[in-house]
Amino acid sequence: MRLRLPARQWWWLAALLFIGSVAANLPAIRPVPHVDLARFMGAWYLVGGIPTRFERDAWNAVETYTLRRDGSIRTTLTFNHGGADGPRKHIEAPARVRPGTGNAVWDVRVLGPMKAQYVVAWVRDDYSLMVVARDARDYAWVFARSPDVADAELERARQRLRRLGYDLSKWRTVPHSATTFADNR
Repeated sequence: MRLRLPARQWWWLAALLFIGSVAANLPAIRPVPHVDLARFMGAWYLVGGIPTRFERDAWNAVETYTLRRDGSIRTTLTFNHGGADGPRKHIEAPARVRPGTGNAVWDVRVLGPMKAQYVVAWVRDDYSLMVVARDARDYAWVFARSPDVADAELERARQRLRRLGYDLSKWRTVPHSATTFADNR
């Protein structure tokens, strides 16, 4: 039987296989031992990371986590596209905590049945700053409870990603204007 896919789908399939083969040569990202979901929920400012194609031109990005009654988590990313005054974008994706991971590894449904790995690789004790990573080392995010993160703190988060095997040449700091939080309520 011959598999026929449009050229666009072949490209995605090849990219996924390549990423998988590269990730297979690296150890799995070690998650934090436990995430207190009640403390974790709420708004987090995306302050930097290695963005997906949807986030490359994001400004004023805020990701909000909401725990649902069925145990799933609603993730909502809102941002301005292309600049502080750019059009507002809104992306929602349901997530489920992987059993046995201390709530630190999630599967986020991004397109239809496709799921993306979400690993809380580091979180500050007071839940004010965190690093989210993936075994594939393709995307990573640094989130904070405030859009104002000291340069030294941001650099420490970047170095955590470097030690995890990330290519920091793909890093992007996400700009935030003074009205970020008010625009995301």
